[in-house]
Amino acid sequence: MKNHRIHRLIAPALMTLLAAITMPATAASLDDVFAVAGDLNTQARQSQAKIDALTDQTRELLSEYKVVLKEIEGLRVYNRQLEKQIGNQEVEMAKLSESIDKVTVIERQITPLMLRMIDGLEQYVELDLPFLLEERTDRLENLRDMMDRADVAVSEKLSQILRAYQIENEYGRTMEAYKDTINVNGTERLVDVLKMGRISLVYQTEDGEETGVFNPTTRQWELLDDSYKTPVQNGIRMARQQLTVDLLSLPVAGPEAAQ
Repeated sequence: MKNHRIHRLIAPALMTLLAAITMPATAASLDDVFAVAGDLNTQARQSQAKIDALTDQTRELLSEYKVVLKEIEGLRVYNRQLEKQIGNQEVEMAKLSESIDKVTVIERQITPLMLRMIDGLEQYVELDLPFLLEERTDRLENLRDMMDRADVAVSEKLSQILRAYQIENEYGRTMEAYKDTINVNGTERLVDVLKMGRISLVYQTEDGEETGVFNPTTRQWELLDDSYKTPVQNGIRMARQQLTVDLLSLPVAGPEAAQ
C-alpha cells in the first residue's frame, strides 16, 4: 500500500523533471533541475511521513476499537449476570418481607405469653419455700423492666425468661447455705439457712443454740428440738464445702391427710 502511494507521488515528479530537462537552456539551468528534484524528494518524504503517521494512528485506533469491543462484550456479560442477581435478590426480598410480616404477627402473640410466664413465675415464687427471696424477687423485677425496653430484642427477652425458669428448676436439685434475716415467732433473727432442694428448709442461729424449720403448711418458721442441731450444723458445713457430703437427718414435711 505504501509503495503504491509512493509510485503515485513519484510519477508526476519524474514527468516534471523530464520536462525541465528537455527545456531549452535559456529556460532553465541544470542547477534548477536538481533544485526541483530535491524539492520533489523532500515533499515526497514529508508526504510519506504523514502517510506513515496516519497509518500508525489508524492501527492504534483499530487496536483501541478492538479493546473497546471486548470491554463492551464483557460489560454485556456482566450486566446479564447482574440482572440474574437482581432477580434473585428481588425474590429474596419478597421472602424476607413475608418473613418480617410473620415475625410481627408472632411478636404480637408471644409478648402476652411472656408476660403470663413472668406472672406465673412470680406466683410460683410466692407459693414456694421462702429461700433466696431477695435474689429471686430481683430477678423477677429485672424481667419486668426488660419487657418495657424497646432496645431488647424479643428473642433475648424470651431467652432471659426461659433462663429464669431454668434457674428455678435447678433450685430443686441443689443444696445451699446462706445468711438471712427471718421472722421467728414475731422476732427478726439473723441466721444461717440451709436449703435441701425443695424438700427441706431449715435454719440455725450463729451460736448454734436454736434450730428450726419452715413449715410449708402454716407458712411459718417453727423451732426444732436439739436432736436436729448437729445434722443441721453439718448440712450447713457441707453446703459451704467445709465438710464431706454425707447422709443427713432433716425434717421433711409429709403429705397432708386426705379429707
